[in-house]
Amino acid sequence: MAGSLEGFLVLIVAALICSSSFASSIFQPISDSHRSAALEVFTPRDGSFFSLEETYEALRTFEVLGIDKKSDINTAACQSVLEILGSPSSALKDLFYALKVNGIVKCDIEKDVFEVVASRLQATVSGAGALLDFYYSVGGLVLVKDQTSKDDLYLADAEGVFGSIKALSQSDGRWRYNSNNPESSTFAAGLALEALSGVVSLSSSEIDQSLIGTTKNDILKLFDSIEKYDDGAFYFDEKLVDAHEHQGPLSTTSSVVRGLTAFAAVTSGSLNLPSGKVLGLARFLLGIGIPGDAKDLFNQIDSLASLESNSVSIPLILSLPATVLSLTKKDALKVKVNTVLGSNAPPLTVKLVGVFRSGSKDTSLIEGQELKFNPESAVYALDALPKSIDVGKYTFVFEMVLHDPDHLNLYATGGQTRIPIFVTGVVKVDSAEISVLDSDLGSTETKIDLTGENTVSLSANHLQKLRLSFQLSTSHGHAFKPHQAILKLTHENKVEHSFVVGSSGKQFEINLDFLGLVEKFFYLSGKYNVQLTVGDAVMENSFLKAIGHLDLDLPEPPEKALQPPPQPLDQNFRYGPKAEITHIFRAPEKLPPKELSHAFLGLTLFPLLGFLVGLLRLGVNLKNFPSSSVPAMFAVLFHLGIAAVLLLYALFWLKWDLFTTLKALGFLGAFLMFVGHRILSHLASISSKLKSA
Repeated sequence: MAGSLEGFLVLIVAALICSSSFASSIFQPISDSHRSAALEVFTPRDGSFFSLEETYEALRTFEVLGIDKKSDINTAACQSVLEILGSPSSALKDLFYALKVNGIVKCDIEKDVFEVVASRLQATVSGAGALLDFYYSVGGLVLVKDQTSKDDLYLADAEGVFGSIKALSQSDGRWRYNSNNPESSTFAAGLALEALSGVVSLSSSEIDQSLIGTTKNDILKLFDSIEKYDDGAFYFDEKLVDAHEHQGPLSTTSSVVRGLTAFAAVTSGSLNLPSGKVLGLARFLLGIGIPGDAKDLFNQIDSLASLESNSVSIPLILSLPATVLSLTKKDALKVKVNTVLGSNAPPLTVKLVGVFRSGSKDTSLIEGQELKFNPESAVYALDALPKSIDVGKYTFVFEMVLHDPDHLNLYATGGQTRIPIFVTGVVKVDSAEISVLDSDLGSTETKIDLTGENTVSLSANHLQKLRLSFQLSTSHGHAFKPHQAILKLTHENKVEHSFVVGSSGKQFEINLDFLGLVEKFFYLSGKYNVQLTVGDAVMENSFLKAIGHLDLDLPEPPEKALQPPPQPLDQNFRYGPKAEITHIFRAPEKLPPKELSHAFLGLTLFPLLGFLVGLLRLGVNLKNFPSSSVPAMFAVLFHLGIAAVLLLYALFWLKWDLFTTLKALGFLGAFLMFVGHRILSHLASISSKLKSA
């Protein structure tokens, strides 16, 4: 019973909490769980990664999360960086990621190598026509400038390069990869904005502000196509037709975030982007949880790092350490406000502006209350829940108010934040009664304790009714309607019948009229176990109670009555140990008398006896037996081998099976072949010498 109750409670809580998660989501900043995931998915093979791109993604993720793993990767990474930068045939993409990796691990690279790489990248920029060529070459030059003391590293015609990249833009804010491809891409827009930011930083003079203004308008048009979830998360999705260039929502959103923040960092003036959309991007990146793929985890962490400190709008995330509060334990409402990477927020006030019952549009149950801030734990708390809040499911509405007016344009708070809260407590069970009624007027009722261990034994026929009633109320005395209140009757042959217990206010009652249920019960008379289930995610004392049993006497079934459904096989019967199988062998056939068998054996051995007598009468010819020691030894061994073969015949007849005999005969045959060949070769040699003499 305990196991069934635990499984029942887990099912109730999981189902209700999951159903509420569709309406709103709780966003949490980056945590130690992300750090553990990074160490798991970014695992070098033999001290290195497959490519420099993977190496950079791992190093960048570790850097943002504050994980010290560079010492484990530095040696192999620097070796690859030096090899790529020193080779004149290295691909443009490899040069770009080699410089990216070097920016983190700080390899020992000669000044001449940087100058050669910079010259090659400048030549590539001059002849570039595709967006990726601009992205890798301009980005590489920015990295060279950051990693060296070359303050005079500029693009010769920065404004012309800016215009060449801008020529690939489309009217909807998306970009093409090259002028020959009519398809535009949201992912490419992020790459283009990064490349343009690099051109601005490499320009020796100010870029024409009309080009900057046009690009800002392109960004606004791009945000017109942004998509939104019901929980306030905003994201970009790729609409490119070509399947090989398709990017998912995460990689596309990450590309735009990186490009947007990079372009805003090198240009003056505001982009006039709604702070709510920037906060929505952060919510999308946090709302995906912890990706299990290395590329996805890098995109999430790197783009969140771009939002952590940007000149557009820094998102602030309001989160709750616990969204289940117990009235029994007098839990306090606690709220935390952080940046996306978990840093502390600037001075602000958190207000609880409203509390609403889930699924209700009634007025708020409370007036606005300000949460107290604890500087040591950086937690905003409401020590005691308002008395108007009882056991149930609620939506709490919070609002953040920044103290410094200058922070209004720097941080994105998103206005009001709605978070689902479960308030749990012990529900009181009263006035529980069960009875068998002869009529609607009632009869003697039996009181039962639904929280105790007592059981009842009842009997009824098809002309009677079964009545069960009880009351549920919260600790505040309010009526409570659980998610499940089910009465179940189970027959001896495992046929189950479940009935929902109806309610009116605090009172729960069910009447089973057996006269109208005989067909549903398949006319099965006998013993029924009676069980009551009452449970809810917010009910701390949910229970599954075996009330007792009912001996039910139903009429005989008519000829065409429905038969009870076949019951599933018992799992122990299907998968449990099977009965031991006892083998019965065939009885041995009747054998002849021993005397007859012995007489037959004598007749069988008689020819052998005659053969031996014949040998004795003929005499043994030993004149050709070798006289020298070595041939004589082989001759003796050969005859012993022949005798051993005869012994094998005897063993096979008396004891051994065919396989054992053949195995021994194989070794003995090889021995006979060797010694027989040696003795026969000796005899042939003597015979040839005699003939020649």
